[in-house]
Amino acid sequence: MHFKELMRSRYSVREYHENKVDQTLIKQVVNAGRLAPSAANKQPRRFVAIDNQEILNRLKPAYDRDWFSKVPNLIIAYGNHELSWKRSFDKKDHCDIDIAIALDHMTLIATELGLGTCWVCHFNPAIVKQVIPSPENWEPIAILAIGYPIEIKAPEKKRKDIYDILSFNKW
Repeated sequence: MHFKELMRSRYSVREYHENKVDQTLIKQVVNAGRLAPSAANKQPRRFVAIDNQEILNRLKPAYDRDWFSKVPNLIIAYGNHELSWKRSFDKKDHCDIDIAIALDHMTLIATELGLGTCWVCHFNPAIVKQVIPSPENWEPIAILAIGYPIEIKAPEKKRKDIYDILSFNKW
């Protein structure tokens, strides 16, 4: 798919068929995240793919939405702030930015593969940590719902006009 069409086609999917996504496709999606750039190439990221129904059921309370309880697969994106690059001037931590870049790559390749995704940030990390124990220095930053969308037509994107977000040579 041409990149411009891919950008137009990708949307947040909240209705999925019950079919699980094959692990070979999940690997392709995560590989896109692996190949994404990170600040100073620190790569402070790790991903846990969930396709086990018992684990999915235990993760449901982390994001209490009806549609989330029906998602066939999840990918939890973890970041390590100890490994991430910090800007020398003000110590700005780029871990979350690195995760965002990886997830963006993953959502785009998933779209190209005919999969739908929804990026979830408003979840209870304590529940995720309880269900999927991880080392203390690895924070669950986002959850990517992934599966086969019931509706494959992207809704019209509502975005600000280019001149509302862009200026040249001044604010």
